[in-house]
Parts: sequence; C-alpha cells; structure tokens
Amino acid sequence: MPILVRPMESNMQDHSPKSSDRLYQDLARKLLDELAAGHYPVGSRLPAERELAQQHNVSRPTVREAIIALEVQGLVEVRIGSGAYVLRLPGKGDIPGFNITAFELTEARLLFEGEAASLAATQISDAEIEEIEGLVRNIARENQDPKGTDKADHAFHLAIAKATRNNAVVETIEQLWNLRYTSPEAALLHEKARTANVKPVVEEHTAVVAALKARDPVAARAAMRAHLAAVLDSLLFATEEKAVQEARRAVAAKRARYTQATR
Repeated sequence: MPILVRPMESNMQDHSPKSSDRLYQDLARKLLDELAAGHYPVGSRLPAERELAQQHNVSRPTVREAIIALEVQGLVEVRIGSGAYVLRLPGKGDIPGFNITAFELTEARLLFEGEAASLAATQISDAEIEEIEGLVRNIARENQDPKGTDKADHAFHLAIAKATRNNAVVETIEQLWNLRYTSPEAALLHEKARTANVKPVVEEHTAVVAALKARDPVAARAAMRAHLAAVLDSLLFATEEKAVQEARRAVAAKRARYTQATR
C-alpha cells in the first residue's frame, strides 16, 4: 500500500523527512530536491551508488531503493553497468510517494516464511513433501528456459504455507507474493534481477525440503531464512552481476580477436 504524502505547493516544499520515513525514503526526497534545484541536468549521470552511500552515510541497498523510487516516477533511468541518468526534472506534480520495495518485501518474507517452514515441518504429510519435491524439479526446468517464469517458485512457497494447516499463514504469504507483482518498486527490481539471469537456486530449495522431510522445525526455519537471505543478496548484486557478465564477454571477444590476428 502506498505511503500517502500531503501534496506540496511547489517543487521544493514538503520534502522534509517524515518521522515514519525509512532511510531510502529520506534519501529519495533529498535526491528529488537536488534534481528540482538543477544539481543534475537532464542527461547527466547521478553519482555512483558507493559515492552516494558514503555521502549520505547510508548503505548501498538504501541507495538502490531510493534510485528505484525515482526510476518508477520516470525521473531517472538506470543503465546496466553504467549508472543512473536523469531523464527529466521533477515538476509540480511530482511528489514523493513510496510503495513496498523488493528489499522490504523480502525481509518480510524472511520473517514470515521462516516461521511458516518451521510450523510446516511439524504438520506436513508425505504426499505434500512429494508435491514440493516435484516443484523443486519444476524450478530446475524453469531455470533452463530463457523465458522461464517464477511460477514453480511461487507454488513451492505457497505449498509450504498450506502445509502449516493455518489459513491465516497461507493468506499472509500469498499476499506477500502478490505484492511482488503489484508494487512497482518490487516488480521493477525483480525484473532487473531476472534480466541479469538471477534465478531461484535449486540447492537452497532442496535444503528446505530436506528439513521438512526430517520433520525438523529448527532446520526448516534456518533453511528458509538462509534461502531468503540469499535472495536479498541477489537483489542487491543483480545489476553488478550483469555488468560482470558483460565485461567477461567483452574480454573474451578481445581475446578471440587477438588470437585470430596472431595466427
């Protein structure tokens, strides 16, 4: 659900941090003010994430979330391996409004789904384990498809929620997954991760299944939390991974040209 912000009378008003703001919201407001003040003209590149993090004394995930908030509003464009470039300057209609980010969402999933896995380990049936093992195989198949979706991954997590025998848990986790698709900020970063070839890790899901088969609630909680902590890491480094891949391809192409030239 969006955080509603009272309309402002001009570009430079009502951008002061609110007491309920998260750090990224505070930073997004500051960057919006800097854009409105003309610090970064259209076509210019914003400082690198690391520089912004040092300048504002925040973490790189905070910077990433703030930039995505501006990207969703069409103010900047993030180019893989290059940085964030100004597309347009804010007008009077541009007010800071924030949805749930991919980082917030994954943190919430880590909390709720970790406990759901723990409860499921005490309730799950052999038939449900067999179903979930099949979903892991489906995840592996989807990973092989360049146009693959996250349907099997979604079904895997929902199946574990259903194994808790608690409808409130099922509805909560289903709603968290719905936010992944309906929150613009969350959807954008997950799409960036998919474009960077970041896909569900089969081994992490297999570890969760092993704990469920052992009916070990402590191990199930730990395995699910480890999996979602890794998802947080993959979201943070998705664009860097893409840049590394592109750099490797460039080096390989240069090496091939050199080899051909010396034959």
